[in-house]
Amino acid sequence: MVTPGAKRCAVAHARDCHGLSERRACDLIGIARRVARYQPSRPDDAGLRQRLRELAAERRRFGYRRLGYLLAREGLSPNHKKLLRIYREEGLKVRRRGGRKRALGTRAPMMLPQGPNQRWSLDFVSDAFGCGRRFRILCVVDDFTRECLALVADTSLSGARVARELDAIAAIRGKPLAVVSDNGTELTSTSILRWSQERQVEWHYIAPGKPTQNAFVESFNGRLRDECLNETLFTSMAQARAVLAAWRHDYNTVRPHSKLGGLTPAEIAGQRGWGHAPNPVAITSTISHQRRGLSV
Repeated sequence: MVTPGAKRCAVAHARDCHGLSERRACDLIGIARRVARYQPSRPDDAGLRQRLRELAAERRRFGYRRLGYLLAREGLSPNHKKLLRIYREEGLKVRRRGGRKRALGTRAPMMLPQGPNQRWSLDFVSDAFGCGRRFRILCVVDDFTRECLALVADTSLSGARVARELDAIAAIRGKPLAVVSDNGTELTSTSILRWSQERQVEWHYIAPGKPTQNAFVESFNGRLRDECLNETLFTSMAQARAVLAAWRHDYNTVRPHSKLGGLTPAEIAGQRGWGHAPNPVAITSTISHQRRGLSV
């Protein structure tokens, strides 16, 4: 009981049902006797409440502000604080709708990979050209070797495009046993679901709002942002792809990785009998599509 009205009701209940005096009931509830005796002079606003309920029933997705506009058209213009109070007292709060159903994938606990090409992680990073136009980057990382398998940059990356890029990587390295990603619309599309089923690759979606469950690629995104994107002013898509390809090569073959004991991802892959990550597939696949006049 936090409001004076609720405490007054509790005092009345204690006196009527238990025969307590006013003084004793007020001491137990923790309210002053003058507050318990107070008679509210506020009008009940029965007409306003009734009309508000009717409008809320007709316009179920309208909040109290929009309903207030409709009341004002009818000559009812209460203070916005009063309107909000009545709106809450009548229980008219708009319920948030759930998102559309998407592919759920597997939610079983993931084991750490024990070798290269067992699990890939996917995520998107966004940046902008000097003119302000945004573009996105698809990052694909091998969770065991920490290799960056691809940095695909474009202004739009659909689920079908992601599937094509994964096929291009798999053609060189072979397909992975599992892929980990978040619940973005591109990665929960029917194109990705079809690709996973046809290639027999397990696709694991992390829990919504839990990026730490995709920690390998999230850590990579931080390095990409800090060491490349924040250090470069991009002027065109061609320049962005060239810069990303050069940085990716340096990341895989030159940059020492602290979690790998100072070795590079390419050295870890070489110790396991694997060659280093293939050259960027984004530029090749994009140019080939553009030459054929196809959309990417």
